[in-house]
Amino acid sequence: MASNTVGRRGPARRSWLGGVRDAFDVLVKSSPSRFAILVFAALILITTMLLSLPIARAGEGRGTPLYDALFTAVSTICVTGLTTVDMATHWSPFGNGIIFLGMNVGGMGVLTLASILGLVVSRRLGLRARLMAASDTNPSRVHAGPVSERQAVRLGEVGGLLATVAISTLSIEAVIMLGMIPSVLAKGYDFGTSVWYSAYYAVSAFTNTGFNPNPLGPVEFFDDYWFQSLMMLAVFLGSLGFPVIFALLRTWKSPRRWGVHVKLTLTTTIVLWIAGAVTFLVLEYNNPKTYGGLSFVKTFYEAFFMSTMTRSGGFSTIDMADLYGSSLLVTDMLMFVGGGSASTAGGIKVTTLAVLFLAAYAEARGAPAMEAFGRRIPRDILRLAVSVVLWGATIVAVSTVIITQITKSALDFVLFDVISAFATCGLSTGLTESLPPEGKYVMAATMFMGRVGTVTLAAALAAAQKRQLFRRPEERPIVG
Repeated sequence: MASNTVGRRGPARRSWLGGVRDAFDVLVKSSPSRFAILVFAALILITTMLLSLPIARAGEGRGTPLYDALFTAVSTICVTGLTTVDMATHWSPFGNGIIFLGMNVGGMGVLTLASILGLVVSRRLGLRARLMAASDTNPSRVHAGPVSERQAVRLGEVGGLLATVAISTLSIEAVIMLGMIPSVLAKGYDFGTSVWYSAYYAVSAFTNTGFNPNPLGPVEFFDDYWFQSLMMLAVFLGSLGFPVIFALLRTWKSPRRWGVHVKLTLTTTIVLWIAGAVTFLVLEYNNPKTYGGLSFVKTFYEAFFMSTMTRSGGFSTIDMADLYGSSLLVTDMLMFVGGGSASTAGGIKVTTLAVLFLAAYAEARGAPAMEAFGRRIPRDILRLAVSVVLWGATIVAVSTVIITQITKSALDFVLFDVISAFATCGLSTGLTESLPPEGKYVMAATMFMGRVGTVTLAAALAAAQKRQLFRRPEERPIVG
């Protein structure tokens, strides 16, 4: 009888925790991608509420308007970097602490973050949770489940990936921070302020956010090559993606063992980085408002700095509104592509662009399949790449039309800021700061959809994939 009483009391003691875990498991099993989006949205709402508090605002003793708090929360969690307030003076130490934490949390990624929360709540990483974490390293898992080609991170290695995310983030940010402290001290700041600014810049750079803790921003370090180089290094590492960092840490001595994803990411990233720098050098060398008055060496360096930041870094030593129209268009294209998959960068991702070029090349030479580095790339990856581009282009087009209608501003400036929001880059012509409240809500939605990822968003909206047990007759439409 006593044992039965204990048996009845046992479940009662853990009923609330068991209920939470059961609800959690049901939500994860029903749709991992929807759960990840829900987690991200919840983080944004919590951050919005905290930033709306009077304690989060410096000086005036009153809270931040909802539209500014929401915009900043979305920009922080989505590691975008666009702002509607002066980040250096508007927020109190409490507000800056929330933003500092939010940049790190957002930089971990939608699905990776959801997996970590699942590990904490369930105390184990089950098969579905592993699939959810693996999907952040390969979007095709979300689209069609496990795939047969080589992965940057295999399913059994997800635990190692999560550890790599945490360790690499903290380690890289710590090293960058320590390297930046002397430069900040040289500007006359006290030691405490120097440590804070260095930590803020390190986190903001590695997560590709682009927030500035000091009033002048990176312009204050315009002549400090060491400081700017550290920023470029942090942005570059953050834009590679955690799967690439994970693979490089394991096999950095054996490049032949690198998977196709690692090789495509590194190759495309470097090609776009060099091509972007050369383009900015050619287009802006005689622009008196940007690089026209600089020496060739400084112009050469700043062109590479600019090319790095257009990949989603978001820092700038010049006014984007002063760029020539041709340079604005080039920046639009670089921002739209963004960085690597499962990285802190946004955009359609460099591997998506690489797959499209490989498909065009294979079609031009009449090859039956796409190939890269001695491996065949399945055609379903091409369909996924096309879907990502179309979704991204649609989001940018719709947001551009709405913002243009609201503000009646010049199209090139509107398109620039909208792409920056979608690609979570953070560069701005100044349009975003002057948006009315309704425009800020539209831009916040654009940032959210861009950060969550077009593939994850599409998978979340799809109720389920239905198996079709028959094939319809084939007929070829005329294309081109």
